Amino acid sequence: MDDEEKQARRNDGEDHYKRWLSYVNEVALELRQLGQAVLPMMMASFLIFSKILISMLFLGRLGDAELAGGSQAIGFANISGYNVLMGLALGMEPICGQAFGARQWAVLTQTLHKTILLLLIVTVPVAIIWLNVQPILLKLGQDAVITSITKDYLLWSLPDLVAQALLQPLNIFLRTQNHINALTIATAFAALLHIPATYFFTFYLGWGVKGVAIASVCNTINNNLAIMAFLFISDNVPKIWTGLSTDCLRGWGRLLKLGLPNAVAACLQWGCYQVLLLLCGLLPDPKSSVAAMGILTQTTGVMYLFPASLGMVLATRVGNELGARRPAAARRTAAVGLALAATGGLLAFAFAAGMRRSWGRMFTDDPVTLALTATALPIVGLCELGNSPQTAGCGVLRGSARPATGAQINLGAFYLVGMPVAVIAGFPLGLGLRGLWFGIVAAQASCVCLVLWAIVRTDWEKEATKAEVLAAEGTIDGGGGQQSGLTEPLVT
Repeated sequence: MDDEEKQARRNDGEDHYKRWLSYVNEVALELRQLGQAVLPMMMASFLIFSKILISMLFLGRLGDAELAGGSQAIGFANISGYNVLMGLALGMEPICGQAFGARQWAVLTQTLHKTILLLLIVTVPVAIIWLNVQPILLKLGQDAVITSITKDYLLWSLPDLVAQALLQPLNIFLRTQNHINALTIATAFAALLHIPATYFFTFYLGWGVKGVAIASVCNTINNNLAIMAFLFISDNVPKIWTGLSTDCLRGWGRLLKLGLPNAVAACLQWGCYQVLLLLCGLLPDPKSSVAAMGILTQTTGVMYLFPASLGMVLATRVGNELGARRPAAARRTAAVGLALAATGGLLAFAFAAGMRRSWGRMFTDDPVTLALTATALPIVGLCELGNSPQTAGCGVLRGSARPATGAQINLGAFYLVGMPVAVIAGFPLGLGLRGLWFGIVAAQASCVCLVLWAIVRTDWEKEATKAEVLAAEGTIDGGGGQQSGLTEPLVT
């Protein structure tokens, strides 16, 4: 081999090393950027979720029946009330976002007023449903004792509907103006007061389940008060009250068109878990099964914080890269994010398997409930092996303007695969609570395979071209916080 060939090989090796080093640096930079965005979002999400977690802990100390009834009440409240309010409130997000960019402060405040008024109207039928929850659940075959506790919890939670009708629009009002720190501080303020308030109402006054519900209402009110204080003292946000105006009575069609799809999607997403909770009421030991299911569902909620936050960040970053005509960067972001999500899934599985005998003791000391929780918790961990990457993958799909693909995959996986498997495994096969969770495992397995297949088959150059066309036309897609079918700006 002559000197020229040796030099050529040496140069090739150096080029390969430089390319590899450049790729490693790019991946490291992507990981750092994702971490910087995900961690604050996780903190805010956890503070919001902590209210439910604390309520569950206190319900568990009251007794197994109280834990079961409270769990059922919280699940019913989410699917029939809070998810509806949250989804409808999201209709104001694109309007306020464009209004803020266009510096149209009047549109911001008018949209806030419209949304609050809309949600207050919606609380009326929701309240009627809550007041009739006992006959509804009894007709579905639920245990009478558990249903009675569920009724009491929801009765004392009725004021929370009004408080949430204010809180959800206020959150979006500030978030679209990039006041995330203010929201986090307000949520932290309410969370710090929640434990002493729950103890005071539940044990000191001896109000039991009623006290847990009232403390939850106080948490939302405290959050509202903290946000209002920020709005009052801050000079960086538009004043939310400029007098009465009939403008808030017009333009509701746009708000409903933007909000209704979000509300339906939110209800369907978590409806599957609520159906499983109802199915637990049909098992041989309904009290222990429902109580264990409540613990496991809230545990899933804790583990869901990371992939959900990561998915939102990925949706933003992938969309930004495609809009900037950087398809290679978008693909790298997706790959790094999915790898990070898979790692999170492994850690969640390890946590669930390692804590299976001690985790339930945080909520209850009933031996039957603890045994059921310990048996099913590793299966919940298996769910996270699929849930974490598929949730992040759905964020990638939303960022590449394909939210419908992710929604169709999720609905098909949960309701066409997961639900039948859960029913068959839980009842005919006699696996009980474990069988119901095996249904979720089947749903997550099929979901993650389909989501990854959709991402692997992505033509990133084509997606970048589509993003350029969408940006040029001013089109706003219809899922994941964006809306389709609109070919003109929301704010002109």
